[in-house]
Amino acid sequence: MVRSLSQWTKTLSFPARISPNRNSKDCNVNVLPITPPPAPPRNKSTSTSTSSTMSSSSSPSSSSSSPTPPPNVPITEISQIIYPDPESEKAIMGSLVFCIHHKQGCKWSDELRKLKAHLNTCKHDAIQCPNKCGSQIPRVMMTDHLAFTCILRRAICEFCNVEFTGIGLEEHAGTCSSEPIYCESKCGTRVLRGRMSIHRAKDCAKRLRRCPHCAREFSADTLAAHGATCPRSPIPCPQRCDAGPFARADLEAHLRDECKALTVPCTFKEAGCRFKGPRHLLEAHLEANTSAHLSLMVALSGRQGQQINMLKSAMAKLSTNYTGTLLWKISDWSVKMQEAKTKDGLELVSPPFYTSQYGYKLQASMFLNGNGPGEGTHVSVYIKVLPGDYDALLKWPFSHSVTFTLFEQGTLGSGGGGGQGGVAESFVPDPTWENFQRPSTEPDALGFGFPRFVSHELLNRRPFVRDDTVFLRVKVDPSKIVAV
Repeated sequence: MVRSLSQWTKTLSFPARISPNRNSKDCNVNVLPITPPPAPPRNKSTSTSTSSTMSSSSSPSSSSSSPTPPPNVPITEISQIIYPDPESEKAIMGSLVFCIHHKQGCKWSDELRKLKAHLNTCKHDAIQCPNKCGSQIPRVMMTDHLAFTCILRRAICEFCNVEFTGIGLEEHAGTCSSEPIYCESKCGTRVLRGRMSIHRAKDCAKRLRRCPHCAREFSADTLAAHGATCPRSPIPCPQRCDAGPFARADLEAHLRDECKALTVPCTFKEAGCRFKGPRHLLEAHLEANTSAHLSLMVALSGRQGQQINMLKSAMAKLSTNYTGTLLWKISDWSVKMQEAKTKDGLELVSPPFYTSQYGYKLQASMFLNGNGPGEGTHVSVYIKVLPGDYDALLKWPFSHSVTFTLFEQGTLGSGGGGGQGGVAESFVPDPTWENFQRPSTEPDALGFGFPRFVSHELLNRRPFVRDDTVFLRVKVDPSKIVAV
């Protein structure tokens, strides 16, 4: 391979110890192409002058103006054109130089005249690919190029053993029908590319299959698990009756309503009947034991009545007032007042309340149209002592003070102190009064109180009634202090 003069000289380097320019590490010999000078006359003086001139031109200071050969001249003719003098040629060609590929890692260095021979064997020098693919490849990379990258190399597919050119093998890669690849449905199986369609249609665990019972689609590996729970899958009756098989979703209804072999209890099981047998015998059992079932139901009804009473008693205890103060809300006042005026002796009674959890049991009552001296003109209020659960432990007669207060609604108390205005009456029971002795099973029907508690005229004049509702407070105080 023949190189031009510029190719030789552009990367030509000298070691620093023999370089013409001793002040630099490398000296590149750069030769500028100019027209060679005419040949001088062949005499001694001219020869001496010319020799002197050529010697001076070889020095580093005059290298830029020295005559150079035209481009594309072989390296063997450099000395004949630039340095006709044999001594200059010997000095230049004997200079120690590095390989032009020393930056690529070549360690060679020797005389300039040996560079051409070295480049013919240098492993870093580029040569033409022997397959004539058009590539210039360094010798050190030629083996890999011929084996892997040359587009004209001959290569055999490792899967189908068919021979291709390099570029043909690249086009064949990824399409070879004999290459094993993973299933596209991600079942984890490796299959030959040419058999992939058959695998996905018949063998793939992730292929979709339709349930023959409910027509829903599942992957092949989950269809068996679905079959164990499919609501339309047919299964036989677990009681081994003559009917069936049934869809799994319908089996419960069959067992509950239809299966004749199922063992069932008597309809009156809750009443106490202990019969248990096949469904087809139940009807005969009911007909044969009608009177017995009736007796069981009567007994059950009695037990349920006792339970209801116990629940009512428990509910009443939960809602009982144990504070000793009753705030009685009387709604529908106008209707009740009108009814009291048309019916003689109509009495309203409050819920019972206690002075404490284990104290006296009391109840307030009210005559809206009055009672006794207040009949027709006043509202009468009374309190009575009822038989309690702990009367045997209490002190008799009852001696707590009692205060009745009818509240005005939406007004402040006297003096603007923020209290609720109203009418209040109090008393302390006399120990001799029969109303406050220990009550018998049938207490006093009336009790003790104020027949003229508040007049109808005052009731209409002041805001005791608001939204057809009246509030009466009954407060029992063990300190025996009378409210003023």
